[in-house]
Amino acid sequence: MTENAIMETARTSFMWLHAHPELAYEETETTAYLRAAFSRAGIRILDLPLATGLIAVLGTGQKPIVVLRTDIDALPVEEETGLPYRSQYAGKMHACGHDFHMASVLAAALLLKEREAHLVGTVYIVCQPAEEAPGGARTVLDTGALDGAAAIFGIHARPIYPVGTIGLCAGGMMASVDKFTLTFHGVGTHAAQPDRGCDPIVMAAQFVTAAQTIAARSVSPLRPAVVSVTHIDAGTTWNVLPERAWMEGTIRLFDADDRVLVKARMEELADGIAAAFGGRAEIGWTAGPPAVVNTARWSALARKIAAAADFVVVEAVPWMAGEDFAYYQETMETCFAFVGTGVGPENHHPQFSVDPAAIPQTARYLARMAEEALHRLQ
Repeated sequence: MTENAIMETARTSFMWLHAHPELAYEETETTAYLRAAFSRAGIRILDLPLATGLIAVLGTGQKPIVVLRTDIDALPVEEETGLPYRSQYAGKMHACGHDFHMASVLAAALLLKEREAHLVGTVYIVCQPAEEAPGGARTVLDTGALDGAAAIFGIHARPIYPVGTIGLCAGGMMASVDKFTLTFHGVGTHAAQPDRGCDPIVMAAQFVTAAQTIAARSVSPLRPAVVSVTHIDAGTTWNVLPERAWMEGTIRLFDADDRVLVKARMEELADGIAAAFGGRAEIGWTAGPPAVVNTARWSALARKIAAAADFVVVEAVPWMAGEDFAYYQETMETCFAFVGTGVGPENHHPQFSVDPAAIPQTARYLARMAEEALHRLQ
């Protein structure tokens, strides 16, 4: 295929994928579409126990091995873009740019296919399910297919940058993610006789305010930290103090030691507040991915390749959102890039949209990253 034909295929694919979003672990149509696209190009697909998602292979089949990764799932968001290729499925939308990621990685794979005879190693193309779950990266890693891979490269659509801009840095790019639930147990009573009970709503209110001091006073001001209470439920009527107050929220950090510290401080704070008011606190944690941290040497290569692809290269603004791309760095080196897709509403917004003009440049960048990485790993 000519490069023009490849980019037209990618553009058409982007629009189809945008119009047919599927949620985490439900990406059957998406997987079938990608499988067909790779098969038409003569790109081999590994036989793996994946219900959705796939891994395609280019090159010699021998080490060194590098990986290009795209996520494939969408979000439970009702689209409000008005695009002619907007979502055909009510309540589902590619509101985070995974359609753009897929189209760009597909185009990169097709470019690499044209140059496959010159590859000095193997490139795996990972089409990963359930990034938004999160956890799809674990599903891929558990197959063992990526054992022995040396490095993995990925992208994320960012509407804070215009098309033609790429954000890169060595070090932390995206935050670790932990979810917490917290229940304050008290003693219910008539609202007119609060002294006869133990008010969990007061405990919850104290915690919401005091929790912010953890980020402000326990974590170094030189390191970003977010503690957010996002959901509170307590009581059923206006004149009764309830037995319990429940809340949930998240912490976001870049430093692994801070992640341990903040969890410990939140537990201490919850227990202390509950004890002070005569109640009891019960906190639970759901651990998400660690922080995405770019390896210095691949970040340096990415800057060189991006500049050669005519990107305006800027120092990435670290993003407190999470990405399960981070799980791959437990077994291989990584480089993640923020790609400008046109300034507009933020990711996960119902009016989020990607300018497809960003696809060709991004595809060329990804293909060159894979090729150059293989040369450097010889």
